[in-house]
Amino acid sequence: MFFCAVVFVRPLQKKDVKAKKVAPVKFTIDCSSPANDGIFDTASFEKFLHDRVKVEGRTNNLGEVVAIARSGAASGTISITVAGNVQFSKRYIKYLTKKFLKKHQLRDWLRVVASSKTAYELKYFNIAAEGDEEDEE
Repeated sequence: MFFCAVVFVRPLQKKDVKAKKVAPVKFTIDCSSPANDGIFDTASFEKFLHDRVKVEGRTNNLGEVVAIARSGAASGTISITVAGNVQFSKRYIKYLTKKFLKKHQLRDWLRVVASSKTAYELKYFNIAAEGDEEDEE
């Protein structure tokens, strides 16, 4: 004796999947203090970002989706602006900045600090306070 069960399955209905519109993001990196001191080259940093930023998993795929610009050389505040119309994280910009600092052996003197919700700032480590503590001992 054989039992046979027949199951009828409804065909899957295709849902209208709309592409999510990503709000344009704009992140700035203020590198005025190390650039004014002459230890930080903003042109090479801009080129580094241009070469290393990944869009859809590929480098050198910026196109018109992501724009990297350097500004403010005359005003005294030098900043790099990264603007994009794709999903882009602020943390990724910090990661690339740290990678650049490590590559140019500046990571021991500079740190990347969030100055606002959409901006980072390169600051010096407070080495003078550590030197005073060593003198007291």
